[in-house]
Amino acid sequence: MITGASSGIGAAASRLFAEEGAAVVLMARRRDRLTRLAEEIRAAGGSAVAVQGDVASSKAVERAVAAAVDTFGRLDAAFNNAGYASVGTLLHEMDDEEYTRTMDVNVRGVWNCLHHQIPAMQASGGGAIVNTSSVAGVLASSASAAYVAAKHAVIGLTRAAAREYGPCGIRVNALVVGSTRTEMMDQVLSGSPWLEERFVRHTLRRRMAAPDEIAQAAAWLCSERSEFVTGAALPVDGGRTAV
Repeated sequence: MITGASSGIGAAASRLFAEEGAAVVLMARRRDRLTRLAEEIRAAGGSAVAVQGDVASSKAVERAVAAAVDTFGRLDAAFNNAGYASVGTLLHEMDDEEYTRTMDVNVRGVWNCLHHQIPAMQASGGGAIVNTSSVAGVLASSASAAYVAAKHAVIGLTRAAAREYGPCGIRVNALVVGSTRTEMMDQVLSGSPWLEERFVRHTLRRRMAAPDEIAQAAAWLCSERSEFVTGAALPVDGGRTAV
């Protein structure tokens, strides 16, 4: 199961997971893009089901998990990638609506996913979950204070879930994602173009990541190749948090 699958990192992960043999359940708000991606994956010989919905809705997440179990018999892995970012607004200037949306997608969204995914994985003997956090989850970045708080919370939820469900055979990890060329990033830069130079300058790689580079890390954490990794916040940030 992959959330935020209609574009960016989520779409790249959907294609990669399918190429590696996974049957994928794709979830996002934009039905048309999601449907086209599922059709593309099936045309290439993969297995994909599209479930339109907002991760901020517990019922929508429940439908996506049910689709995985009903269609494929079980849920083995999940990449909880859907997110919402904002920059350029000082804490005291942010309105309640923007704060609520930031927390609902990034924190409640991950909470909803864990809440419904974990019982499905318990029923089949275990699984692997990867949550998308951010550089903003370990330091105060150029993002809004609400986003920084939300991504810190994602890492907290990840570690708590890893501790509680490790004995059940469920691994839970987070990705500390750096600046990545996605649709959401394009929207951020359109409003604050000066941020691009800062994002690039602060990485040891001196560039932004491609969505597929983040997807590769998620695929590793969801696979048996990372069997002894759980409760981790893995940096995929071009060295941003190393300096």
